[in-house]
Amino acid sequence: MSQAGQTHATLARLRALRLELETLRLHGHREVLGALPSNWMEILRGPEKTREPRDVELPLPSKTVSAKPASREEALENLRAEVVVCAKCPLGNLRTQAVFGVGNPYARLMFVGEAPGADEDRLGEPFVGRAGQLLTDMIGAMGLKRADVYIANVLKCRPPGNRTPAPEEVEHCEPYLLRQIDIIKPEIICALGAVAATTLLKTGTPISRMRGKIHDYHGVPLVPTYHPAYLLRNPAAKKDTWEDLKVVMKQLNLPVPPKKG
Repeated sequence: MSQAGQTHATLARLRALRLELETLRLHGHREVLGALPSNWMEILRGPEKTREPRDVELPLPSKTVSAKPASREEALENLRAEVVVCAKCPLGNLRTQAVFGVGNPYARLMFVGEAPGADEDRLGEPFVGRAGQLLTDMIGAMGLKRADVYIANVLKCRPPGNRTPAPEEVEHCEPYLLRQIDIIKPEIICALGAVAATTLLKTGTPISRMRGKIHDYHGVPLVPTYHPAYLLRNPAAKKDTWEDLKVVMKQLNLPVPPKKG
């Protein structure tokens, strides 16, 4: 008989003996039990039964199949799908449609504006009205096309009457913008106007003091300048804005046209 078989047989005999002695005790046969040690039941019960060790076939580690990271186009489309159904603030019920963003997902330069206007709300694309045409001209003066850059706003929905975005509206919508920036990974950001600049830089400094300087946005250079809508009302500020854009161009190593005359 194998060692394991002998062990099982011995345990069986001990269990039988224990039952017999317990029966004698219950029937009052004290003379038999008196000759046994006081802890005879514990002795016969023996140690806790433990399972005999056996070879356990461990499961093989599963092969980690790393999911292919989504392309920037896919990531932006997934984010867009969230934006178009967003109802975090009342603007979601007032809009004609959300205005997500437009341009090159691999753009080196990203423009960030304030919020959609009436034309943008109607067409679903940022900067398509008069201010948008001026921005297109500004981009062209830099030697670029709209298709070369990416354009977005802090807010994705139009505030009624084109008013300045409320703080709570910015709070709800800003995460979408930050995710856009994280997906696109621009080499430099041009913040158009005070709302965009103060939202990204978390400062109350006036745009007139921030403009034309390189600021840091989580390791990404950021240059604030005036909003195109402001330039339509104040054409004299176009000269300063062009100086700001030249700072951006130098940062991107784009050729800067020489001064005329």
